[in-house]
Amino acid sequence: MEGSFEQTLQDGKLYRQVNSLIVAHLRDHNLTQAASAAASASRTPLNVDVPPNKLMELVAKGLAVEKEEMLRGSPASALYEFGSSVPSTFGSTQPSRASAIDFSTVQDTKGSSKNFPKHETRHLSEHKNVARCARFSADGRFVATGSADMSIKLFEVAKIKQMMLPDSKDGPVRPVIRTFYDHIQPINDLDFHPQNTVLISGAKDQTIKFFDFSKLTAKKAFRVIQDTHNVRSISLHPSGDYLLAGTDHPIAHLYDVNTFQCFLSANVPEIGNSGAINQVRYSATGSMYVTASKDGAVRLWDGVSAKCLRSIVSAHGTAEATSAKFTKDERYVLSCGKDSTVKLWDVGTGKLVKQYVGATHMQLRCQAVFNDNEEFVLSIDEPSNEIVIWDALTAERVARWPSNHIGPPRWLEHSPTESAFISCGTDKSIRFWKETL
Repeated sequence: MEGSFEQTLQDGKLYRQVNSLIVAHLRDHNLTQAASAAASASRTPLNVDVPPNKLMELVAKGLAVEKEEMLRGSPASALYEFGSSVPSTFGSTQPSRASAIDFSTVQDTKGSSKNFPKHETRHLSEHKNVARCARFSADGRFVATGSADMSIKLFEVAKIKQMMLPDSKDGPVRPVIRTFYDHIQPINDLDFHPQNTVLISGAKDQTIKFFDFSKLTAKKAFRVIQDTHNVRSISLHPSGDYLLAGTDHPIAHLYDVNTFQCFLSANVPEIGNSGAINQVRYSATGSMYVTASKDGAVRLWDGVSAKCLRSIVSAHGTAEATSAKFTKDERYVLSCGKDSTVKLWDVGTGKLVKQYVGATHMQLRCQAVFNDNEEFVLSIDEPSNEIVIWDALTAERVARWPSNHIGPPRWLEHSPTESAFISCGTDKSIRFWKETL
């Protein structure tokens, strides 16, 4: 009886926790009437103290675990109909070297800027036309680049590092492990599936293509989504089940990866004809996504309902907002624009928290990125052809490095797991940068 009583107590505690999460979720997403009804029915205080987006975070983690268990019990081909030679460790995200920065903890930070560590750089490869974009896999083991020459190159980071060693005993090392040719117009963006060896691309030819890089001889996509617009940006949900496409249309297109069914949000703000999306990115848990648009706005969206939660209109004045991405804790968004500013926004209030100035970018659709531990922000200065680095917390510019490209880089992409990044140039070249040990 004692065990049964203990179990009853545990069940009751769990029910109260679930009820609290539901009430807080409804309340925090402005569903006040539903929150009040749920609170009344479950006898839960309406003002219950629960961290923001906690329910979404737990659901996302649960879905990821469920997917992992499913994959353990069945071959990868059950999900995508592709080869089963999947590296056992692929998709197992490596922890970054430090936790995310809390930008709200320090108010007066003048004079306390950190030094960005020295890096060495190496020319990796060249496309036949402008290198337009790059993306690392979540585990940092692979990086892919896309070009105006309509090709995609896939690199293995371990081979890049081996190539950079001063005395390589194994002779010349080729870090390019796959090259894909299947688009008929320039590549705009790339992403990796979080669990499977699938690389996804979006291009001007209005298609989204899925490539299986476990197959040595595969050159073409094994699945294709035909969109109705130029696909400017893509972002895969952390579960791997949904894909967002930012296009010339002002509303992101949401696709079910397994059925290819497309969904459009019905709860949208008034967006004009100049609202084409330059970049779309999911948050770490998939509870939200953010869009950066040609009309200069940065918009935050609910990851489940696709409802627009907040519009930061004129985030970059009348200039285009060219990139936007969440911090790891989902409390802030870093945006970049053709007004030559990089800005940090509070997700909860929509207020400007930091502004990083001193780099001019008015022509290229470049992006600003955090380093892997979010202590620094990197972007591009077009006139001087330099990479500019700021201390993320103090917003002080701490370094300016020659890019070693002929002409300014078009794209920077930082590794999520280590102090290393990729630069893609208008000179067609790709360079790898890593911290000098």
